Amino acid sequence: MAPEDAAIAFLRAEGFEGPYACAIVTGTGLGALVEAVEDRVSLGYDRIPGFPAPGVSGHGGRLHRGRLSGRPVLVFEGRAHAYERGDAAAMRVPLAAARALGAGGLLLTNASGSLRLEAGPGSLVMLTDHINLSGLSPLIGEPSDARFVPMTDAYDPGLRTKLLAAAEEAGLPLQAGIYAWFSGPSFETPAEVRMAGILGADLVGMSTVPETILARFLGLPVAAVSVVTNLAAGIAGGAPHHAETKAVAARAGADLARLAAAFVARLPDPQGHG
Repeated sequence: MAPEDAAIAFLRAEGFEGPYACAIVTGTGLGALVEAVEDRVSLGYDRIPGFPAPGVSGHGGRLHRGRLSGRPVLVFEGRAHAYERGDAAAMRVPLAAARALGAGGLLLTNASGSLRLEAGPGSLVMLTDHINLSGLSPLIGEPSDARFVPMTDAYDPGLRTKLLAAAEEAGLPLQAGIYAWFSGPSFETPAEVRMAGILGADLVGMSTVPETILARFLGLPVAAVSVVTNLAAGIAGGAPHHAETKAVAARAGADLARLAAAFVARLPDPQGHG
């Protein structure tokens, strides 16, 4: 049995069959979003066949089902990163399970460094596009022609419109930007940050892009929001470190939870309640 098939069968047996308005992946220090989910039922990743064990502090390693803004959601509390084991497809089984269990879309969240002074620590930034600077792809080795995934509008325009409307309704400033994926785990050098800026990036980080590629491969529309935790290396004296990332993300978690709740409220209820 393929790893994703074993995970899907296990989760169905545990009562995790959907449908869901969307699935949500939380980034470093952003577990507070989970607290907004009502009627939660939770499983540790270590119990689910084929799920990765997150090896980064600030990532909870639990799967939750419940309701957010009255709509059913599936929440991945924490992710595995390509840098942990050199595997860009580390989140393939969880995302394949989300698709099979009935998720209607995917909301990705992350902690990032900003190249823009106006998007300082604590800012929320909606991703409009990305630049893959890692040289990696989660689809390397995929034998089917489905590996040739179109990435125009990788971040779904309709979902982006809903995010902007949700931010306005919640009274939250929401900027827009392009995210550059570095493989990590070392932070970027000032020279690398300058290069990313020349190429058009507004943010830098070590996640999200492989999940976006996998989601598009699986047929899931994607929206993504970064919580800026620091100015990138060399920007106005920026010198990022992981403790700062976790601390700022935790403080901004309430804003992200409000945005996610207002966003989910604008999605169709797959159970027909509104």
